Amino acid sequence: MSKLPVRPNPSGKIAPMGAPFENKICPPPELAARLASRTRPLVFTNGVFDILHRGHVTYLARARALGAMLLVAVNGDASAKRLGKGEDRPLNSLADRMSVVAALESVDLVTWFDEDTPLALILACRPEVLVKGGDWKPEAIVGAREVQAWGGSVHSIPFEHQRSTTALLRKIRGK
Repeated sequence: MSKLPVRPNPSGKIAPMGAPFENKICPPPELAARLASRTRPLVFTNGVFDILHRGHVTYLARARALGAMLLVAVNGDASAKRLGKGEDRPLNSLADRMSVVAALESVDLVTWFDEDTPLALILACRPEVLVKGGDWKPEAIVGAREVQAWGGSVHSIPFEHQRSTTALLRKIRGK
């Protein structure tokens, strides 16, 4: 009988490997090694990505176009809850949210963070390009000062489609 390939999941438990795109999911301690063999410039973005919609996928494709590879850092469940988006948010678990983001063609690597901001990850991977969505002013983006200090650029990508997970949930709930 053949054994299924396994890998640690975000909880540290060993789990069977899923679809090939899940190989894009990288635990934070392994980021440096994974990034060492990748082509630069590295584009970094972060978010909850609870229920993906057209706005998310368009934003991530635009972000990817700014460099050679796109790293998406996803807020851990506790980190997402602290953002105040609602008592029941995130609706999807971290593992599920990362898998869905990893399945996107524009995304090269996915990791996570449990802190309130991804600053430690930004400092660790030193992206050449830092991006957030159009609701963020570039100077207000966490890590902007640091990325610019080492010669990188910071971008606020304008929304092309007025979509939000919060609005989508209101519609689903009939509110």
